[in-house]
Amino acid sequence: MGIMIPLGGGAVNRPTDRELRQAIDSIYRPVYPNPLEPGAAIAVVKDGNILAMNCYGVADLNTLAPITSATQFCIASLSKQFAAIALLQLCADGRISLDDRLSKFFPEWESPVLSQVTLHHILCHTSGIPDARPRTDRNFVLYSTDIESAAYIERLQQLNFSPGSKYEYINPTYQLIYQIIPRVTGQDFESYMQQHIFDPAGMARTAYFEPDRHFHSPAHGYTPDKAGGYREFDYGEETFFATKADGALYTSIADFIRWQQTLASGRILPLTWLKKAFAPHITIQPGANYGYQPYTGYGYGFFIQQRPGRPDVVYHTGDNGGFTIYAATIPDQRLQLLFFSTRDNIDRMGLVNTTLDWLERHNWLNNR
Repeated sequence: MGIMIPLGGGAVNRPTDRELRQAIDSIYRPVYPNPLEPGAAIAVVKDGNILAMNCYGVADLNTLAPITSATQFCIASLSKQFAAIALLQLCADGRISLDDRLSKFFPEWESPVLSQVTLHHILCHTSGIPDARPRTDRNFVLYSTDIESAAYIERLQQLNFSPGSKYEYINPTYQLIYQIIPRVTGQDFESYMQQHIFDPAGMARTAYFEPDRHFHSPAHGYTPDKAGGYREFDYGEETFFATKADGALYTSIADFIRWQQTLASGRILPLTWLKKAFAPHITIQPGANYGYQPYTGYGYGFFIQQRPGRPDVVYHTGDNGGFTIYAATIPDQRLQLLFFSTRDNIDRMGLVNTTLDWLERHNWLNNR
């Protein structure tokens, strides 16, 4: 039976494949065996067709609401690609350049190093700006906003390394985008993202976290407790949950499918610019602070893995509180793999690599 998800102008039948659906179930059900525990949603999409949509467990241990394709997860660092695409839109329109230095956007800031760092550097995590957020104040790490969290950069006196020479993944540089977009466009960050990103992609169940914001079908993140169960582990329990440009976006797996399809169409960003986002601008070295995988580099808001003999995999991971997230696209094969989990005691990369291996063995990574 097909899964009906409206995309753009109307509903499109997305037929599932029985064999694929059963294979996905054999990989993920052993990890999520209890329907009353925190769970996950997994989707495989090819040529715009949803081949498998498997959901396990509950989104909320209090209400026992089951996870569905409409459940809204915190996608953590997958949020970065939305901020990155927004900046690239402005580049494509000629309003800014990837070579523009941070000192152009923050001329009043005292830091002498901002004249060395460009938008290119912050987008691909090669800025050299250290993550020097203060962590001694518990309220600060739990509740600080983008502006508060990145405020130390205003007076930053030195870099960790020469910009462009090395990869070091940090969140505060992406938090700067929260301030750059209003300074360029005159629109606040959320209004710009709604008008130019979410609305054109038809993402009706997507919004940035606010403590008093209503979400239609929200999930909570969970982590194991000492009693053998799970405790809530998100806003108010885990650090830096309220910064938007780098990690506070809530969306459903169905909305994210819409996002990937809209990106691939070139309707939001010209495809020549999307290729820049999907190209590795730095190789991630072993021992990197986040994101190392063999044969992998970082583009603009995306990891790119280029394993010999396989098509490129463009993906990102997301980790905040109990939310453990993965979203990949394989552009040459027009295939996407999504894995959104509400608990953190899992081997995410083991699961997704097993899934990709199965897809390769059964020719799902070939044109068909």
